[in-house]
Amino acid sequence: MTTIVDYGAGNLRSVQNTLDELGASYRVTNKPEAVRSASKLILPGVGHFGQMMHAIEKLGLREPLIERIESGVSFLGICIGLQCLFENSEEAPGNRGLGIFSGTIKRFVGSVRIPHMGWNSLMKTKPTKLLRGLDDETFTYFAHSYYAPVIDATAATCTYMHPYTAVLERDNVHGVQFHPEKSGPVGLHVMRNFLEI
Repeated sequence: MTTIVDYGAGNLRSVQNTLDELGASYRVTNKPEAVRSASKLILPGVGHFGQMMHAIEKLGLREPLIERIESGVSFLGICIGLQCLFENSEEAPGNRGLGIFSGTIKRFVGSVRIPHMGWNSLMKTKPTKLLRGLDDETFTYFAHSYYAPVIDATAATCTYMHPYTAVLERDNVHGVQFHPEKSGPVGLHVMRNFLEI
């Protein structure tokens, strides 16, 4: 069964609606013991990096999340759920991420509109389970002011002023900067792919 982590601010209803449409069985929890027993994890993310990490700390979810990821359980981070996999973020200096990947989440800087909101294309950089069966340039829905750098685990990029990580994939760890729950049929396809991993 898939476990959706509820830290108090994620876009839970939309994610639940997506899983309902796919006929998936799931539970929603903020309990450390439930996370420790999860066989598949989804961490939705909406809002502020610092608030998210503070809530995760307060609920006692940091260690259970890291333990399950390191044990090989399939994990999907959405938006800030992807960003929290890194060490820290310019959005909240002094707030530690989960540190699964090295690096810092950066803020977009430039003359374009911030936040980056709306539909944009993905560019695959290597084979990826999450995007299996989709065209090389697929459009998904984004809403964010901060972005993850391109690293070895980057499976697809998006360009907004410059390329950044739109999809992460390393072994059992997956992350998407876009919102699959708001990306129509493409988003459903991505979520189905994750459930089938």
